[in-house]
Amino acid sequence: MTIKEIIAQHQKCIHDMLHSQECIKAVKQSIDLICKTYNNSGKILFCGNGGSAADCEHLAGELSGRFILDRRPLNAEALHTSGSALTAISNDYSYEQAYARLLEAKANNADVLIAISTSGQSSNVINAIAKARVLDLKIITISGQDAADFHKHSDISIIIPSDNTARIQEAYMLLGHIICEHVEQNLFGS
Repeated sequence: MTIKEIIAQHQKCIHDMLHSQECIKAVKQSIDLICKTYNNSGKILFCGNGGSAADCEHLAGELSGRFILDRRPLNAEALHTSGSALTAISNDYSYEQAYARLLEAKANNADVLIAISTSGQSSNVINAIAKARVLDLKIITISGQDAADFHKHSDISIIIPSDNTARIQEAYMLLGHIICEHVEQNLFGS
């Protein structure tokens, strides 16, 4: 595939997202839920694997540091960032239970779990969603278009209209940055 063809694929994914009423509505709902969570002293917890884990860490950093505005930090964490905890739990229980166990240790019912899986097939992320439901957390799921089962227990489902892993991950960051910008504006803008 040529460079231009890859860029055209990216543009098509963004175009399809722009014209997806469901996607835009879910992003707006996510912004509202995250703002409500912070107004109620809750926190945002993220989980994902591989590139999705990197996106989780990036977005948690945007919230806990700053995005555009110089403002107080917001409580956000990617669950995988303690390698010792992640590997200990994986060793003692299983990798499939690692995020669920970390969520149980860190979360309370004022919090939101944002679970990201390009394919929607990641068992450790699916188990975290199940644990979040038991803990009475609100759940936002983000995936590509071929992951319908992944969203069945979420409160808000953001579905990227693509089945191409790279294009889906590129769209995560666009939507993640939109969410961070709007959360900052809603909570701290003048």
